[in-house]
Amino acid sequence: MKKLWLVLGFLVLTGCSSKLAYNNLDWLIYWYMDDYVELNDSQEAIFDIKLEGWIDWHREEQLALYLAQLEQITEDIKQDKLNKAVIANHLNQANEHVMTLRSKIAPELAELASRLSDDQVIYLFAAIQKENDEEQEELDEYDSMSESERLEKLIENFEEGFEDSVGDLTDEQKTKIANAAPHFARTRGNWLEYRIAMQNEARRLFASRQNTEAFQQKLTHLLTHPDDYRTEEYLARRQANREAYLSLADKLVKTMTAKQKSHLLKKLNNIIDDIKDLQDD
Repeated sequence: MKKLWLVLGFLVLTGCSSKLAYNNLDWLIYWYMDDYVELNDSQEAIFDIKLEGWIDWHREEQLALYLAQLEQITEDIKQDKLNKAVIANHLNQANEHVMTLRSKIAPELAELASRLSDDQVIYLFAAIQKENDEEQEELDEYDSMSESERLEKLIENFEEGFEDSVGDLTDEQKTKIANAAPHFARTRGNWLEYRIAMQNEARRLFASRQNTEAFQQKLTHLLTHPDDYRTEEYLARRQANREAYLSLADKLVKTMTAKQKSHLLKKLNNIIDDIKDLQDD
């Protein structure tokens, strides 16, 4: 199920920047799902119908919302209106897109999950546990790094992320990133704890899925209320990191060069063109 969310979340988080991927979404989802569960013919037939409905809904109702927001971002950049509050508003809108996607798909996904056999459920959680073990190994490796090494890695990730959007950074911008990086809290361990907490609850629900209606309601709630499984510490750190990111983004946009602005606008316009093409398909 996690992989399914990742693929569907791709539609929101990338702004549907790949028409090829979007138009082959059914194949991509099956490709990812194979890591977790192999559907039988009956289940696959039902899933195909659901998936076609999700994609049609997304194309007909959601793409226009993404397009409107991207066009507003473009105007904000052109008119030098980007600041901390405006960036925060756009992040909130993006989160609303994700929540809309979850709310639409979760009930039907829960209904499909109720059809899994015992063997499929066993395979599903074995695959999840394998992934958890890999995540734990990466976390242990990260924890073994010195504080300076972790900080250097964080700065590198920030630089790469911003450069992907605006092109090469100036020395001034790199300095701002380096100064801001120490203010970000570590959340990787919190994230893994949250992930395992959700999975443990899902495992408990699957064990009692004989009560189909109750199972579907509770699984839908689990999928649509992730904050219920985040600790207070994790939620606080996420909020603090959000504020730190907004402050950093605000400082960087104020120092964007004409070349960087042009690079960013070109990138956004390409995504806008892709969405318009998808709407016309």
